[in-house]
Amino acid sequence: MSTPEPEDETAQELRPAARRPISRRVLLLGGLAVLLGGGAIAAWELFGDHADGNGDDGEDTDAFRAAFPRDGLVTNEYAFRNPDAKGAHNDPDWVVTSGSLFAHGGAGWTGLPDGQSPGVSSDQHNGSSVFRLVTRRRDFRDCTVKVEVRLQPPGTTSRTPKQDWDGGHIWLRYRAPDDLYAISFRRRDGVVVIKRKTPDPAGIGAAGEQGDYVTVAEGKAAFPYGEWHTVTASAVNHPDGVRLVLAIDGRTVLDTIDKDAKRISLPGGVGLRVDNTELDFRNFTADPAAGL
Repeated sequence: MSTPEPEDETAQELRPAARRPISRRVLLLGGLAVLLGGGAIAAWELFGDHADGNGDDGEDTDAFRAAFPRDGLVTNEYAFRNPDAKGAHNDPDWVVTSGSLFAHGGAGWTGLPDGQSPGVSSDQHNGSSVFRLVTRRRDFRDCTVKVEVRLQPPGTTSRTPKQDWDGGHIWLRYRAPDDLYAISFRRRDGVVVIKRKTPDPAGIGAAGEQGDYVTVAEGKAAFPYGEWHTVTASAVNHPDGVRLVLAIDGRTVLDTIDKDAKRISLPGGVGLRVDNTELDFRNFTADPAAGL
């Protein structure tokens, strides 16, 4: 059964990163690139976005490990919509399609969320009551995301009234704003959920939603706010479909196989979605996985 949720993301294509994570294969072939006069970037261009990745050919991708400065704005919605604007905070690893990503004590941070769209520096407003963060890399298929999170109790803004799903969610196989898995690890209502979002054949509905959320599995597991917790989520292709697993503090709370014909079997990005909640996160990793 589908569950409609508001979606503030745009279907705008993501621009290429200023630089990309360099895979082992590219590093080994860096000498060849230098001979060709282009350095490491030329090596990447020679072998494509999935040079050592887990693209449609199914090869394992290199691990991704997020790193942040001590403090300050990393990137924001303004940079996504205005990448060539003077002073735009573009990041080589992350794209924020809604809200603002800050560094805070060396960790990632949404800021104290508000409902107003940010400017170039997110100094007046951050828009993070609707926070959408995804990697520029889109080569994660069989993959485990692990992250330490600290959420504060959810609130509301004039833009974002109280909803059951307010809280934190991990994205897996993010191929587009309407083509992804969303793994809800802490919602206002205490429910943990695995959802698949697929394009709506009728297009964008009257309320502006992009895509159709369908619940694949759900349960109950609510950890305390204001404390650090470790969340692990994985998607692995399986003979019967896509196996999806969610674990919190080392305990598996959801483990299911998406057997639907609309299951998402191809690689995509990984990231975080946060609604009406302040989030700090650290030690975000995305690793090739055969399961948890």
